[in-house]
Amino acid sequence: MQIDARNLSVDDHEELVKTMKRAYPTMSDYIWPKKSIEKLTKIFPQGQICITVDGKLAAVALSIIVNYDDFGDDHTYKDITGNYSFSTHTNSGNVLYGIEVFVDPEYRELRLGRRLYDLRKELCEQLNLRAIVLGGRIPHYHKYSDELSARDYIRKVRDKEIYDPVLSFQLSNNFLPIKVLKKYLLEDESSKENAVLLQWNNIYYSKQPNTMQDSVIRLGLVQWQMRQFKDIHAFYEQVEFFVNVMGDYKADFVLFPELFNTPLLAPFNHLSERDSMIELAKLTDDIRTKISELAISYNVNIISGSMPFYDDNDLYNISYMMHRDGRIDEYRKIHITPNEKKYYGMKGGSEIKVFDTDCGKVGLVICYDVEFPELPRILADQGMKILFVPYLTDTQNAYMRVRHCAAARAIENECYVAIAGCVGNLPGVNNMDIQFGQAAVFTPSDFAFPSNAVKGEATPNTEMTLIVDVDLNLLKDLHHNGSVQILKDRRTDLYEINYK
Repeated sequence: MQIDARNLSVDDHEELVKTMKRAYPTMSDYIWPKKSIEKLTKIFPQGQICITVDGKLAAVALSIIVNYDDFGDDHTYKDITGNYSFSTHTNSGNVLYGIEVFVDPEYRELRLGRRLYDLRKELCEQLNLRAIVLGGRIPHYHKYSDELSARDYIRKVRDKEIYDPVLSFQLSNNFLPIKVLKKYLLEDESSKENAVLLQWNNIYYSKQPNTMQDSVIRLGLVQWQMRQFKDIHAFYEQVEFFVNVMGDYKADFVLFPELFNTPLLAPFNHLSERDSMIELAKLTDDIRTKISELAISYNVNIISGSMPFYDDNDLYNISYMMHRDGRIDEYRKIHITPNEKKYYGMKGGSEIKVFDTDCGKVGLVICYDVEFPELPRILADQGMKILFVPYLTDTQNAYMRVRHCAAARAIENECYVAIAGCVGNLPGVNNMDIQFGQAAVFTPSDFAFPSNAVKGEATPNTEMTLIVDVDLNLLKDLHHNGSVQILKDRRTDLYEINYK
């Protein structure tokens, strides 16, 4: 007999379904869909573990990493998994949360469950997570529910007066019962919808000073003056000036505006608008590399506004998230304005995702994107806490569209929204002659936030910086205790937004 442990893959799904049906014969509707396995193996592959016996799938354990302080001890399975979307998973979390374990009945005498739990413990230690937490079923409770409360049942199982196949096993693996969770898993009739909150503590855990555990995040916004540059080195000097200033003020993020490098179009002004933008796009790789170096040197995450990007004969409006650890994420503007289509023939991107940073999950959209509420809502469902919006607007009415929509996105998605744009005039560059801008940070509208829901704003049409602190703990409190709780009160029984 050959027993092997490995990471689960999407190719295992068909066999997983068969094994799960044998493990849960009375819960035939409780089967993991393939799209969920695809998502879990993509976002956290090492957390999805399986054991095979002679090549046959025999046992599975699924898990995610969460910032447990966002949920506390009163939660449901639906809460902890983000309505089964796993948007609650974050690499910057502090707890490994077990969302599933099952063993094929044919192999239960091999103690494969204990082996899965040992592998989870090793993973928890390797990732330096504080604990493993899970909501454990009590499948024999229905036999005693008429005479025992869930609390008394747990006590008797702990004292070995009653045997429960799940709880007894977890207690034997050094998991400590914390409390009873009511309405934890609504489909679990045998447990009477109860679960036991269980925890295993990692004694090797070491809490290191880390921004990802901090609640106050400092945002630095650049209100960028359009000006002629004699060469690209002069442009770099101006960029580094602002990054240096923000670094001195210990900013966690620096936000530059949309298409802030378009003064470099001047040498190509004899070309058509599209051809000149393609020439500018040839500089994007070098600019990206330089700004990434600045992010590392000055220890600050930089959102590089946006720049043109030429890919396979298509022109995109692209923004980069330059992490201070050297990682680079990208976002391509999805909604292209009529002006961008007419003059540059730009094409919209197709990927919507949040970025995991050392300050938590953030979102990034570009200008016109923020006027489409579906896009930030999808990001909010993925766990976004701060939305960055670099923009470029020529007139005040265009700016007001961006401003009012950004403010609305902060309220309806219970997040902070930071916007930054260009100001001034740029003679000698076609289609880039005037700009109107005012950087600002918007908040939800409740007692913990400014009465006008504006955390800070710059002087309009003046080159300057705006430095603002935002507290992520206020968002958590708003979500659970706000005067209104928009994300919770959505009627998802009537409507929903899906990312295709």
